[in-house]
Amino acid sequence: TWRRVLDEYDPPRAAVAEAWAPAPRRVLYARPTELGQAFNFDLLEAPFEPDAFRRIIERNLAASEQSGASSTWVLSNHDVVRHPTRYGLPDGTDTDAWLMTDGTTPELDRARGLRRARAATMLMLALPGSSYVYQGEELGLHEAAAIPRDLLQDPKWLRTGHTVKGRDGCRVPIPWARSGPSFGFGDAAPHLPQPQDFGESSVEAEDGDPESTLSLYREALAARRRLQQGEALTWLESGSEVVAFARHDGWRSVTNFGTAPVPLPDGTVVAASGPLDGVAPGLLPGETTVWLA
Repeated sequence: TWRRVLDEYDPPRAAVAEAWAPAPRRVLYARPTELGQAFNFDLLEAPFEPDAFRRIIERNLAASEQSGASSTWVLSNHDVVRHPTRYGLPDGTDTDAWLMTDGTTPELDRARGLRRARAATMLMLALPGSSYVYQGEELGLHEAAAIPRDLLQDPKWLRTGHTVKGRDGCRVPIPWARSGPSFGFGDAAPHLPQPQDFGESSVEAEDGDPESTLSLYREALAARRRLQQGEALTWLESGSEVVAFARHDGWRSVTNFGTAPVPLPDGTVVAASGPLDGVAPGLLPGETTVWLA
């Protein structure tokens, strides 16, 4: 039915299904004869581990090839704690329990979380198919974990008898300016309060800063547009902490999931998720992705 409606347009339209379902079922929604795409949340649910990322990529590319559906990739959305925060918490942290402490226990390593998030984003953008970016992740925003309880609006907060905060922390309006009642989102205070430090992650603060997360997204997306062609992906030999693959015309994505530097393959650096000058020449720092031509 939906395909008939979409085909009434010239050119025919595509749609994307938000279907939390296993890969074999999800791709049925995404076939060319159906909606065209379906959100794939497997990476969103994965820990920052090389084996987990590799298995998910292999499984979903195989499912897409068998069904004829386009691959999709997601790291954050409006239903989960933002991935810079997830990656900065100790492995296995119950994020619902963490939110109930207003984000104080266990302690969040904000710098490590953002470093990992930037690396994961560049890996995701190098994959075949479509990448979906959730509002604010291009600014490197963390979860707003300390929203006062009397201001929470997610129905989950009421349905659970005030035992689960819910999803408000990733739904706080993004900051556009360094200051103001809503950091540039509007002329009045927003429906959900923003953290006081949001101004330093605003578009105004990050625009023009070559080291900012906003600049990284712009650089990586522009390079992706130039480089992305076809669905081919070839895995490259790498160490146990590294995920590396080649794409069209031999450009490569190399991600070091570990903390220690690893040898950097030969090639011209197209983009990197973090600085490369903090280690000896010829090495890729830990928790960093690089694209090579």
